[in-house]
Amino acid sequence: MNKGIALVSASAIFVSACATVPEPFTATELNEAAQRNITQVDVDQEPITAPVDLYEAMARALKYNLDYKVELMEMALRDRELNLQRYDMLPQLVASAGYAGRNNFAGASSLSLLTRRQSLEPSTSQERDLFTADLALSWDVLDFGLSYVRSKQGADEVLIAQERRRKVANRIIEDVRSAYWRAVSAERLLTKLQELEGSVTTTLDNSERLAERRLSAPLTALTYQRELLEIQAQIRKLQRELVVAKAQLAALMNLRPGVEFTLALPDRTNQLPAVKYDGEDMMMTALLNRPELREVSYRQRINSRELDAALLSALPSFRGVLGVNVDSNDFLFNNNWINYGARASWNVLNLFRLPAHKRAVEAQDALLEQRELALTMAVITQVHVSRARFGHLTKELDTASRQMGVQDKILGQIRSGHSAGAMSRQTLLREEMNTLVAEVKYDIAYAEAQNAYANLFASMGIDEFSPDVTGQEDVATLRASLAQLWQDRENAMRLSGGQ
Repeated sequence: MNKGIALVSASAIFVSACATVPEPFTATELNEAAQRNITQVDVDQEPITAPVDLYEAMARALKYNLDYKVELMEMALRDRELNLQRYDMLPQLVASAGYAGRNNFAGASSLSLLTRRQSLEPSTSQERDLFTADLALSWDVLDFGLSYVRSKQGADEVLIAQERRRKVANRIIEDVRSAYWRAVSAERLLTKLQELEGSVTTTLDNSERLAERRLSAPLTALTYQRELLEIQAQIRKLQRELVVAKAQLAALMNLRPGVEFTLALPDRTNQLPAVKYDGEDMMMTALLNRPELREVSYRQRINSRELDAALLSALPSFRGVLGVNVDSNDFLFNNNWINYGARASWNVLNLFRLPAHKRAVEAQDALLEQRELALTMAVITQVHVSRARFGHLTKELDTASRQMGVQDKILGQIRSGHSAGAMSRQTLLREEMNTLVAEVKYDIAYAEAQNAYANLFASMGIDEFSPDVTGQEDVATLRASLAQLWQDRENAMRLSGGQ
């Protein structure tokens, strides 16, 4: 009884010793992880030594953007997994060695089944200490077939990772294009906006004091104040849109907040590249190239191979074996030998699982087909919307350009009148504000039109970077490649006549 209690107690102590408890990270470990991450987030990046133009911004985003790096790592992982799966098709070559010992000999005697007497005195045919070793080569035909199917599925997973990389890269370049042009507008105009807003505030204060002293007609003063407040509200709204543009661009290029850099400021133009595609061409191009549709197609191929794997699993297994053996037992007549053989086995229950497995594969295939149809509708809608949006924003840009031109002429007339003493300082200030608002609206319209132009190609699944780009090139090489690609694309559009 005491032994039983002792055994139970020992077992309880052993179980409690083996129990695991959650161990959250300590504050020190969390701090170390945070410090490590903040150090590594922008390590080994080429410094910015000159004003950044559009193509350098794109190049830095492709090289350093962390979201894009995640997709590159995902693609590399799938490729490594594919290489690993190929080894599963090889035969197994297993080497083993062992030692066995005991404190006495393993002896035995025989008992006569007829007389029930001992027929032999105890004897042994085995040493007390044994060393054994063997090298066995085996190959299962069924395992080879399944491994081959899994390897083909793994190859499709690599292609899916490549399509996801394309999707992320195109989205990043599209975002860079939009953020760059907004940041250019901010670089040009934010200082002017801030200075002008200060003048507006001063003028409003003066107008209110004049109205209080009855030095101007109340209605005239209030009307003027209303106009100034409306323009000031527009200025602040435009500031809100522009003030974060450079920070967004810096984030896309993986620059830390607060890192100073300047932008190359191109001349203003309202010329956008022509678009040669008609609606049907764009939709067919999109259905051929969009990464989402290609991914579904690869998923369908993976699923069809899953049915092949199910059929193979239902077949008998055949394994061949060839081995070399060594044994130190001196009682053996042959201490080393070669063994060979073959074995067939069949899990008959897999036959009963096959119909259920087949129905599951068919259900998955139906789901993928429906998803493909849904994506098809979404893609052709996006193509139509992107085309309509580009056309609409092109017209908006033309209107904004004309407004800016008219406002420049008005400002010129007002300045001449102010110089001649025919126009008040308040009227000049109001028109200067309207002119700056017109410039900002034009720049924003141009940024949106440029974004819509890039979105046309993204909606069609046409890559916004060269296919040979890996992200491992230096910034200058990437920039040259991107500049050449977009220049060739715009030249081709121009030569084709556009629409």
